[in-house]
Amino acid sequence: MDIINKVTDAFWSTHIWLPPNTTWADIAPGSRPDVVHANYRDLIWPIPLAAVVMLVRYTLERFWISPIGKSLGIRSSRPKKAANVPTLELAYAKSSHLDHKWLAPLSKQADMSERQIERWWRLRRAQDKPSTLVKFCENTWRCLYYLYSFIFGVIVLWDKPWFWDVKTCWYGYPHQSVSNDIWWYYMISMSFYWSLTATQFFDVKRKDFWQMFIHHMVTLLLMSLSWVCNLHRVGSLVLVVHDCADIFLEAAKLTKYANYQKVCDAIFAIFTVVWIVTRLGFYPRIIYSSSVEAPRILPMFPAYYIFNSLLLMLLVLHVIWTYMILKIVVDSLQKGLVSLMSGDIRSSDSEDLTDSSGNVRVANGSMRTKTKSGNPATPAAPVTAAGGVNQRKRGNNSSANNHTTDAATTTAAAN
Repeated sequence: MDIINKVTDAFWSTHIWLPPNTTWADIAPGSRPDVVHANYRDLIWPIPLAAVVMLVRYTLERFWISPIGKSLGIRSSRPKKAANVPTLELAYAKSSHLDHKWLAPLSKQADMSERQIERWWRLRRAQDKPSTLVKFCENTWRCLYYLYSFIFGVIVLWDKPWFWDVKTCWYGYPHQSVSNDIWWYYMISMSFYWSLTATQFFDVKRKDFWQMFIHHMVTLLLMSLSWVCNLHRVGSLVLVVHDCADIFLEAAKLTKYANYQKVCDAIFAIFTVVWIVTRLGFYPRIIYSSSVEAPRILPMFPAYYIFNSLLLMLLVLHVIWTYMILKIVVDSLQKGLVSLMSGDIRSSDSEDLTDSSGNVRVANGSMRTKTKSGNPATPAAPVTAAGGVNQRKRGNNSSANNHTTDAATTTAAAN
């Protein structure tokens, strides 16, 4: 126990996390009659709230979103099941990707031709893929949450001085009161990421499963640390800036699943503009304040450099992702493609939208895209992610093009 206490005391050293001449007792709840400090014990609330979020999600998907999807003609059935071949099932359990070195031995063991095994393997993989309706429900839920979160965030921050003048994030720090609306904004945002962490084990399985799991956990960690250190002002700004563009990204994906390709392209165009304005406009203003204005107002301490470095890393990722997004648009316009958006730039869904460095060719009225490069994942406020996307032709009508997207997402920065 002595070792644990020493490690804990060393980790939570006031010399690291707080400005000079400030102790944890100084920012404890009730330490000052004129200030309502953040209470670290409140961080337990997002866990039970996450159960409420999951209940709301289940209710909406079951009784509202799914019926709407079916009324739009979205496919809810999966491909027919592959024949039960125990030998092939054992091999498939080891890896869902067929290694052609296995074909000869499997052919002998299962008494099937190599072509039959390849057909069985394709059918077996298709069997594991979720239906379009399932993906439509997931994206609609996330779209609704981001819409709510952004609107709620703007309402909460509208009368806050730091919403209009970022410098006020630093005045009086760390003795800054937490109002009830900021408390709810933070707790609900954290409960959403706790719910994502839990439901990830039951949602559409993605190749970036563990990357996204780490992403959610780092998001929660950084939000928790910003709460403990009373950095909720700048944290709330980062949250609201990041939620905005995500609304249009999720909306573009769900309209694609509903086969409204023109609407999807229009929303994607709006997403591109909103992304640039928020991620390369408003967010750099926060970075300027934290990097230039804050040192003029506050005495510096190690935690400041930790948080600010993570915010700067996030800005670098925004620049990279913006380049990828613009490359999609430019490549599409130059090649005269029908659809600007046939893949997903920031998604980890197994079938979504497009990638930036695709090799594109048009043949017989259809489009084939093969992509290699990395694309962003949904950032949540202090944290975001980067990943890679691979696509294959899915086939649609003459004007709409569907593609399969595999995104690998890895976590980077600070909420």
